[in-house]
Amino acid sequence: MSEKRDYYEVLGVGKDSSPDEIKKAYRKKAMEFHPDKNPGDSVAEEKFKEANEAYEILSDEEKKSRYDQYGHAGVDPSAGGYGGGGYSGGGFGGFEDIFGDIFSAFGGGGGFSGSRGGRRSNRGSDMKININLSFHEAVFGVEKKIKIKRNEECGTCGGTGAEKGSTSKTCDQCGGSGQVYVRQQTPFGTVQQVHTCDKCHGEGKIIDKPCPTCHGSGLESKERTISIKIPAGVYDGSILPLRGQGNAGPNHGSTGDLLVYISVREDPLFKRSDDDIYYELPITYAQAAMGDSIVVPTIDSKIKLKIPEGTQNGKVFRLKGKGVPNVNGRGRGDQFITIKVEVPRKLSREQRHALNEYAKVAGEDAHPEGKRFWSRVEAEAKESHPKKDA
Repeated sequence: MSEKRDYYEVLGVGKDSSPDEIKKAYRKKAMEFHPDKNPGDSVAEEKFKEANEAYEILSDEEKKSRYDQYGHAGVDPSAGGYGGGGYSGGGFGGFEDIFGDIFSAFGGGGGFSGSRGGRRSNRGSDMKININLSFHEAVFGVEKKIKIKRNEECGTCGGTGAEKGSTSKTCDQCGGSGQVYVRQQTPFGTVQQVHTCDKCHGEGKIIDKPCPTCHGSGLESKERTISIKIPAGVYDGSILPLRGQGNAGPNHGSTGDLLVYISVREDPLFKRSDDDIYYELPITYAQAAMGDSIVVPTIDSKIKLKIPEGTQNGKVFRLKGKGVPNVNGRGRGDQFITIKVEVPRKLSREQRHALNEYAKVAGEDAHPEGKRFWSRVEAEAKESHPKKDA
C-alpha cells in the first residue's frame, strides 16, 4: 500500500480502546485476511501485513505512546529524531502467538505451527535511562555526558563464546536451525509444530569449551561514557531513542537502542503550555491607571513592555516569537504576560488621605463599569419584586 493508513483505522478501534479491545480487533482482521484463507489474493495479504504492523505498534505501550504523540514518524525506523522502534516487517511474527491453536486446524503439511520456536532473536535488548533537565535546558537544548553499563561483544573471544583456540560446533539435533519440527496427525490432517531445540536452547550451536570471560555468552558488561544531545524544545515525559546505543546482541547480532526518558523541573517564574510561555506581571494601581514602561523577562532576554494608561487587571499581552523553540524546528511559540494589579494591604496616613482626595475628585464617572453593574442589579431587583398596586 503506497500510503500508510492510521493504525487505529486499520484495526477499527479508537485511541481510548483497551489492550483487550485492540487484541480482539486484530484477531478479527487477521482471521479475515490470513493468507491460508485467501490463497493467491495479494490484496488480502497486504491487508494482513497492515493489520499485523498496526497491532505490533498498538500492543506495545512505549511504541503506542510514541505513535500517539508523533504519528508514523514516531515509530518509523528510517525516521530521525523521535522516530524508530516501529514495525520490524518481514513475515507474520506475533500472529502465531495469538492464533497458533486456532489455525492449526488448517492442517496439511507446513500448516501453522502451535508455537513459534526457532532460533532466538540476535538483536540486543533496549536500555532505559532517566535524565533530569532544568527548565532552560529543555527549552534551549543541551549536551549531557552520562555513564552507562551495557553488554558488548566479549573482548576475549570476539563474541564467539568459545575459548581461544577452540570453536563452536553445529548442533546435531537441529542442524543449526535452533528448532525442531514435530508432525502430528489430527482429524483435520497433519499438523507440523515447531519447538525450540532443547539441546542447544535455540542457539543452533554447541560450545564445548566456553570462554572464561563471558562464560559462553559472547557478551561482557562494560561501562561507557556517552554524549547525548538533547534537542531544543523537548517536553517533560519525552522519550529520546538513541539508535544502536543499547545492549549488543548475541552471535554478532544487532545492537539494541538506548531510550532516554526526560524529566523537566518546573521554573519558578515561567509556565509552559506546548510551545508557549506564560507568566503573571504584578504592577501597582498607579502604573495601571497612568501607564508605564516596564522591563520584563523573557526566556532568553529582557524587553521593555509598554503598559497603556487604564490597563485593567487580567489584561494579557502577547510577545510573538518569544516562546519555546519547536522541537521539530518549526519556529517558536509566543509569550503571554497576564497583568496582575496589586492592591495595597496596608495604607499609611498619607496614602489614605491621597486616596480619599482622589475619590472625591474622581466621583462615579471614574468607574463606569461599576456604575453599569449596580444599575443592572437595581433593574433586576425591580423586576423580581414589583410594587403592589395601591
